[in-house]
Amino acid sequence: MGEHCGTTMVRNASTSSSFCGSSLKRNMCPHPGVYAGMCMRCGQEMDDEFGVAFGYIHKKLRLASDEISRLRDKDLKNLLRDRKLYLILDLDHTLLHSAQFPDITVEEGYLHNQMDALPDNLKSSLFRVERMQMMTKLRPFVHSFLKEASNLFEMYIYTMGERPYALEMAKLLDPGDNYFSSRIIAQGDCTQRNQKGLDVVLGRESAVLILDDTEAVWGKHKENLLLMERYHFFASSCKEFGLNCKSLSQLKSDESETEGALPTVLKILQRIHNLFFDEERQNNLEDRDVRQVLKAVGKEVLKDCKVVFSRVFPTNFPAEQHTLWKMAEQLGATCSTEIDPSVTHVVSTDAGTYKSRWAVRENKYLVHPKWIEASKYMWRKQPEENFPISSHAKNK
Repeated sequence: MGEHCGTTMVRNASTSSSFCGSSLKRNMCPHPGVYAGMCMRCGQEMDDEFGVAFGYIHKKLRLASDEISRLRDKDLKNLLRDRKLYLILDLDHTLLHSAQFPDITVEEGYLHNQMDALPDNLKSSLFRVERMQMMTKLRPFVHSFLKEASNLFEMYIYTMGERPYALEMAKLLDPGDNYFSSRIIAQGDCTQRNQKGLDVVLGRESAVLILDDTEAVWGKHKENLLLMERYHFFASSCKEFGLNCKSLSQLKSDESETEGALPTVLKILQRIHNLFFDEERQNNLEDRDVRQVLKAVGKEVLKDCKVVFSRVFPTNFPAEQHTLWKMAEQLGATCSTEIDPSVTHVVSTDAGTYKSRWAVRENKYLVHPKWIEASKYMWRKQPEENFPISSHAKNK
């Protein structure tokens, strides 16, 4: 009996020791990631709010901040070795445009009824997505854009649309599944309501470029953003954004395949990529920041311009805080509130103001504010004669 008791005590002690060791192991575990509520390393049950969710990579996957940093650093080294950066791509109004069947106007009815009679370029880029009761138009040059960009970037789709929509659009853009793999981020993956963030992207911010038509959704990452001109193919889009003009579909027209928004921005992306990987730069690749390269390229657009605004800003509004003032400075222009001989452009909405008349008298450029916006979207100074302003009998 004594032997039996001794054996039992040893067995109990061994079990207790094993339990303590397992408990200690769990307490010491850094919990790098959680899958389905359990730590992937030690198996401990974890809180549902642990870390950051990466459901688009694997359902119910969450990662701790240290693990995210580790993965980003590791991935960046591999990516730089292949001379690539990261490119985040918005869908709607950037790469394509979709409209629900009920929103297609009578004037656009030919899109439904004359599919076989459409020009080849339109027929090959227009799709009826029956299961979603919508029609989608791919932006001209998009397939060539993705093919060329994939040589320079690891690409993500990032949309505020729902996941089923994002996956359906990815099939249209990438039918061979060559570009995006699981890197498709939808509304449900965002960590902040009505905002997109790089916190759910496994790429270091210093190596990420973003292509989107909406600046406001990237509140924390505007320095990474290349702002795209919106693609308004269907009439419903013009109505949604309050534009007093006909859409491309109503005009039975489209953007240029060679001079449109996507071929233009591809050239800028290629230039930024080349500058980032410039072998003459002194610092290590991992220490370089693509945001600085983007900023430098932007400042070349209007670098030789000195701009004065006339009747553009609301009365008593701080000029330096206005979006157009900031935009002009980002494009390299010098902005001023006063006219002098060094001024090259007066930007106004009224040809009758004192500053506007001065510009005409002194042979300076007098342009509409859209000249600045167009220069930003096209990444080069636009011909001033394309942005005239109307004359009113008002003085300033």
